[in-house]
Amino acid sequence: MTDLNAILAPGMFVRHPDRPEWGTGQVQSNIGGKITVNFREQGKVVIDGARIALMPVLDPGNE
Repeated sequence: MTDLNAILAPGMFVRHPDRPEWGTGQVQSNIGGKITVNFREQGKVVIDGARIALMPVLDPGNE
């Protein structure tokens, strides 16, 4: 299994697969598998990349 979280960089947009109500989030940092994301509806959340596979959003303006 490829770790897609490893490619996430600050500025990229993502969605949480289990929390669609959080909306689109923007990656703030990705350090040692801990990904800090600022979600539109939830605020800043630190995600354990080993447990949650965030879904990249290629066109956040088209939601």
